[in-house]
Formats: sequence, C-alpha cells, structure tokens
Amino acid sequence: MADMWRRLAKPEVLIFLDASYPTCSRRKQLDWLPQEYDEQQRRLAHARANCDIYVFTDDNSAEAVLQIVLQALPQVPPR
Repeated sequence: MADMWRRLAKPEVLIFLDASYPTCSRRKQLDWLPQEYDEQQRRLAHARANCDIYVFTDDNSAEAVLQIVLQALPQVPPR
C-alpha cells in the first residue's frame, strides 16, 4: 500500500527526510545494493509526494535539518 504511512500514523505533519544512496550507506553503515535503495525510494514515493515538509539532508547536519524543519512548520496548513 503506497499510503501505509497515512493509514498507520495519521500524522498531523508529514516530514520527509531524504538522502542519497552514498549518504544513507555511510550514515547507517549499510551494505545494501543500489537496487535496494531504489526500491526503498519507490516504496516511499507516495509519502514523498504527499509530505508537508521535504528536506534533502546530504549536506546538512542534524542541527541544520532541525532548523530547516522548525522554519517550515509555521507555513504548513492544517490537515
């Protein structure tokens, strides 16, 4: 189900944190193949397309990502 995120969690705000294959592999010390990353991206496509806030995190620290999200939250319309 593409919208499993909506059925299980019913979030008030959906924040999608994205990262490239090399960054995901480095951060989580994963030994997955590019095809496995691509499959995860495919599975998350609906959430990405319907998120309220999207942040590509490759070049950001955790603190920077937090600040980006905090700045964006006031502009998110209520669901």
